[in-house]
Amino acid sequence: MMLGPSRPAQRGATLVVGLIMLLMLMLLVGGAFTMSGSSLKSVGNMQAREQALAAANIATEQVIGSPFTDDPTEESIDVDINNDGTADYTVSIAEPICVKATELSVVGEGQESGVRSNVSTPSSQWSTVWELVATVDDPVTGASAKVRSGVRVLLSQLEKQSVCP
Repeated sequence: MMLGPSRPAQRGATLVVGLIMLLMLMLLVGGAFTMSGSSLKSVGNMQAREQALAAANIATEQVIGSPFTDDPTEESIDVDINNDGTADYTVSIAEPICVKATELSVVGEGQESGVRSNVSTPSSQWSTVWELVATVDDPVTGASAKVRSGVRVLLSQLEKQSVCP
């Protein structure tokens, strides 16, 4: 049996082409692995930041739910995000600041209001706007967040004079 003249010249071409294809496949898999790792890190960072924001919002709501205008002071609040009984974040709430106060007009008994009420109202009420700033820094993940919130509080003349310039 005789071999054709082109047979000996093709003896290693299949091996070289196979090795090149294997190298290309390896590079493709390596690139996909690297991209998935960086995506996982990005998602983890976003989750840590969102949890820090949630902790700041929870602490802000706790302050708003308390009578903070009686004695506005700086405070730290421990927040348990995952309800496991241990504090996950410590939120620093800056001293609440009274930004604006507007006197509300109160309709007296002698004025026409269309609505009669037996409830006595103070002679002067103030609509005050307060700024609350909550800061969270998580040393474990490195996440940090700063949340600035505004809240409107109704105060009497005496309360307004004591806490809001």
